[in-house]
Amino acid sequence: MLSGLLGDAIVASRRGRLFHFISDERSPAIAIFDRATALRNVEGDWYGEHAGKWLVAAAKAAARSADAALTTNVVRVTDHLIAQQEPDGYLGTYAPERRFTRPQPPKPGTWDGAPSVRTWDIWTHSYLILGLIEVHRQLAHPGALAAACRIGDLCWRTLTEGGIDICELGNHHGLSATVLMDPAVELYNATQEPRYLALAERVLAQANANRELALLPRALAAADAAEIATGKAYQLCWNLVGLAKLHQASGKPEYRAAVDTLWHSIRTQHLTLGGGPWGGVAHRSREVFNAPGSFSPLAYVETCSTLAWIQLNRELLFISGDARYPEEIERSAYNDLLGAMAANGEDWCYYSHPNGARVHTTYWRCCKSSGAMAMEELPSLAYRQLDEHTLQVNLYGPGRARFMLGGSGVELEQTTTYPFDGHVRLTVTPHTAMRFGIALRIPSWAHSASARVNGDAVDATPGSYAVIERLWQAGDTIALEFPMPPVLYRHALQNTQESRAPDGSLVRQQVLHHEYVAITRGPLVYATGLIDGFKTEETVRLPEGDALTLVPGDTPVVRLHPEGRAPIDFEPYFRAGSRADGAWRLTWLSLAPRPASVASRKNP
Repeated sequence: MLSGLLGDAIVASRRGRLFHFISDERSPAIAIFDRATALRNVEGDWYGEHAGKWLVAAAKAAARSADAALTTNVVRVTDHLIAQQEPDGYLGTYAPERRFTRPQPPKPGTWDGAPSVRTWDIWTHSYLILGLIEVHRQLAHPGALAAACRIGDLCWRTLTEGGIDICELGNHHGLSATVLMDPAVELYNATQEPRYLALAERVLAQANANRELALLPRALAAADAAEIATGKAYQLCWNLVGLAKLHQASGKPEYRAAVDTLWHSIRTQHLTLGGGPWGGVAHRSREVFNAPGSFSPLAYVETCSTLAWIQLNRELLFISGDARYPEEIERSAYNDLLGAMAANGEDWCYYSHPNGARVHTTYWRCCKSSGAMAMEELPSLAYRQLDEHTLQVNLYGPGRARFMLGGSGVELEQTTTYPFDGHVRLTVTPHTAMRFGIALRIPSWAHSASARVNGDAVDATPGSYAVIERLWQAGDTIALEFPMPPVLYRHALQNTQESRAPDGSLVRQQVLHHEYVAITRGPLVYATGLIDGFKTEETVRLPEGDALTLVPGDTPVVRLHPEGRAPIDFEPYFRAGSRADGAWRLTWLSLAPRPASVASRKNP
């Protein structure tokens, strides 16, 4: 059980979004599945996705919290949806002529390879499969898995006997339909039915054969994430989640290699400082990855993309056990995820910007359900049991976890004010003295980190796990120290043009150089509000010495001391502006240009 900052947010999401958005069959997001309503729907929008997303998140929340009212809601909605399912397995919101079982060839000349008739039908069914499986897994609902299998069987018949290409069923050159890989593998995991693994492989084969998408070939050729189809961040990350799961189910190493290559591309080129995939620079879509090297403090993070990025890192953690993946999850969670969520747990930002106004989105927007799903990923990732002999701590913050090891119970209790402070204390309480290991993630930013067990030092290498195996007894304690000095983070936006002179020599000309500065402290990114109460940007000159001081408090403030103006106070990005709709946040400040040297002004 998580408490503290993340725990409070998870509770707020359960009591807010999950309890109020959908409660029964009359809730608008469920009423659109009524057969009479669906038979008249030719609009082709994505609104049916909310049902599956809600089932995933609400089932997890209900089971974890033992919330009887939420459990009742989940069961009632599941029963109603199953009652709407047609004999062939269809459980969508579209009229027959608009369903995914009918060919929808691409419209020529569209930039995103969208079908000629707008459809998100396979997308909606993908989320329904995931939602029904989660209800089966968490609440042992007697009919949920069978309903999910009927959808899977319909998808299989459509893509085999029906002769339909999955890429014809979604925009972005098929990326919005090939997400079916993920639920197909989940069906296989839940049933061990080979047909569902074959379904995932068929989806991948059709994605590979699409000239604009070519998912596996392009990834293995080290293409940048922005070069895969349209580079749609949310859909591409979700496809990679499915591909990572398909690797685990099939054991094929090329799938893992492709995921690793694109993970590295996204991690190095396409994340904000707060860990969210971003786009919106010089592109017609705000939700498409920027070209490598692009930068704008006004760019966009779609909350749906943050969800998919967290899920991708979850899968890579399961595959590799590498500490880099939970570090990415923590960074995204404490910054761009919490930064998109209102304190009431019900309102969310569709788009978040490092620099820009916080805007809470409307009732039907996708990101409100994605945000709630992302919050429900965190409890099971914070503490994990790897096997009968090893526990793992991935996320830091106050909380408690219980496990069964070798037939005996073990409790871990974490006491800390993290992420506002780097002092972490873990109390280990086995029911009987026993030998086992605890793997503690040491953040890569925690230089000079230390770990002690009952006062005795153990190795703590940043960017890895400190694995402590010993005979544990009730009351044993682990003390972790993660130094958290505020850090100035610089980014240089530059462009150099190259050409050849008449004599053949190479001539380089710098045509753009602009520098920005931001502040981090531990896992947190910091932001300020409108400068002097009204300015949406500011250019600062940094002093020769230290430019930052820490102002202590329950939520420490970082004070920037520029030359020639009053200090500027920064607080954690997620809470800048008191999390209010319309509040302005500034993460990046422009740095004053440095005087050009005489040498740089000379002709070659």
